[in-house]
Amino acid sequence: MELTVLVNKFNIKGRLVSLQPFGNGNINDTFLAIYRNTFTETQVILQRVNRNVFPDPQAIMVNMHEVTKHCHEKLEADAAAGRDDRVWQMPRIIKAKDSSDYVTDENGDVWRVITRIMSAHAFDVAQGPEHALECGAALGHFHYLISDMDPSTIRDPLPGFHITGGYLDSYDKTLETQGAKDLLTSSMEAKRMAKFIEERRSLALCLETAEKNGELAKRMFHGDPKVNNIMIDDVTGKGTAMIDLDTVSPGLVHVDFGDALRSICNPAGEEETNLAKVVFDEDLATAFCKGYMREAGSFLTDADRAYLYDSIRLLPFELGLRFFQDYLAGNVYFKTSKPEQNLNRARVQFRLCESIEARERSIRGVLARL
Repeated sequence: MELTVLVNKFNIKGRLVSLQPFGNGNINDTFLAIYRNTFTETQVILQRVNRNVFPDPQAIMVNMHEVTKHCHEKLEADAAAGRDDRVWQMPRIIKAKDSSDYVTDENGDVWRVITRIMSAHAFDVAQGPEHALECGAALGHFHYLISDMDPSTIRDPLPGFHITGGYLDSYDKTLETQGAKDLLTSSMEAKRMAKFIEERRSLALCLETAEKNGELAKRMFHGDPKVNNIMIDDVTGKGTAMIDLDTVSPGLVHVDFGDALRSICNPAGEEETNLAKVVFDEDLATAFCKGYMREAGSFLTDADRAYLYDSIRLLPFELGLRFFQDYLAGNVYFKTSKPEQNLNRARVQFRLCESIEARERSIRGVLARL
């Protein structure tokens, strides 16, 4: 089915004047459609849900319907009560002409149209403390919006995602393979990575154990709170929206909190080969935490707060574990351009984890003051 035919199956006012590839996401196929009539212009996002990543795309759309409906109602109520210092936004699903939330093409692929967040854009890296603060505020506000949703109403889009104990089990199974044994025998660096993991095995289960013991409550989390999923208003410079909602899942908000800080506070990035440049930036972290707690502090419990540092330390460890396990397995999950790439990625994450550990007292002090 041609894209122009497909997008015109949705209820969009005006005449289609442009339909072009959009953004730099690497999961869903994304296009920007522009419609115009005599008086107005409408810009919307057309996307195909990637079945290789999300085997049940219909469930993804059910989730998006529930999440956006809940959040829009809460946003409207808060705006009417004058509770916010800005206009918070969230994408809206555009209905198909048959009133469905999506269209299925002849290949069985699910296509959707959502509104574009206008006069705002995202950055690929943190621009400084003020930007980090607004990223924290945007994530904290999103967590606030979904904090009172019933997690049972959402189908888990990626079972096992961010379950560190499950990644550790996969790692242990990989260690038993001959390929992994050969790599560990031949590489001193691989041995060092394995030793790093063994010394922190208890860390892998810290959040899961706390949830099992009733200290932490399962709510909802975004699942991919990287900096380029956080929209910043072009006019005010304030955070205005979280986008890419496909990975919204039942779970602990700590996963997002730790993962956002993991990505925002390592300006060197995941591919850095000079480990001396990999440092946890406390100025960015402090700003992010201030913004986050300003918006999320109203629903976080004392126990939630007690485990925030653990989540900051855990998420780099988790990603490093995944990179290292994939290296030992033969680079079968993460895309690589050279055999040692996943090993180096693991080195970066473990170095970031060490940097966080070295700053534990200072980080805990910041969290205690917020």
